[in-house]
Amino acid sequence: MLNAVGLQGAGVKSFVEHDLPRLKKANAKVVASIWGHSVDDYLQAAKMLFDVRDQIAAIEINLSCPNLGGNHVMFSHDAKLSAQIVELCSASNLPLWAKLSPNTSELVEIARAVNSAGAQAVTLVNTAIGMAIDTNSGLPILGNVRGGLSGSALHPIAVRCIYDVRAALPNIKIIGAGGVTSAETAVELMLAGADAVQVGTATFADPKAPIKILRDLKKWAKKRGIEDWSQVTSAAHRGGFKP
Repeated sequence: MLNAVGLQGAGVKSFVEHDLPRLKKANAKVVASIWGHSVDDYLQAAKMLFDVRDQIAAIEINLSCPNLGGNHVMFSHDAKLSAQIVELCSASNLPLWAKLSPNTSELVEIARAVNSAGAQAVTLVNTAIGMAIDTNSGLPILGNVRGGLSGSALHPIAVRCIYDVRAALPNIKIIGAGGVTSAETAVELMLAGADAVQVGTATFADPKAPIKILRDLKKWAKKRGIEDWSQVTSAAHRGGFKP
């Protein structure tokens, strides 16, 4: 999927007043994703979540959306700026995950910087930057010209990014994301170093994709005698998969 939908939303205040109570009623584990156009935007969003911190498992700090437009700088391409934002967001008194970009050669250093600044985990990865042109008009198809490429095409990039960060930072927690459409693609991210896995684009085709993938993961593990996912996570760094 190639999209430029941006990050529309009613804001943190609306989320706390309207969405969070419904999620709590459903006994959902809530990870709140925050973003901003400036460092202060992130700080204010984190502060607004402080009073409901008992209802939230973690904050995912989205430092890497490619679809904000204008003169927006992707914060996750700057290690010092990313670390500054993470440090400020500690005001929420919640576990922090930094969502990082695959569109930089400095990914490992940026992951190290946000981890040192207080991020308990990094989410790897956000979308790759792509583009499409209409062959009839000769003009870019997306209103933002460039957009975020996700889904199966992103998967090999996600595997590589996770592998590189895990090799450099053996103790950091990693949430793997990118092209997870099956048990096998989820396992591949874990083998590369992910401690947990997100399912995103696959839910556009099938909203039940996470449930089906989890079911198939259990079958995959049972078939191979896996009793704990720690046997799988980072196995590619331990000489291969050994059930």
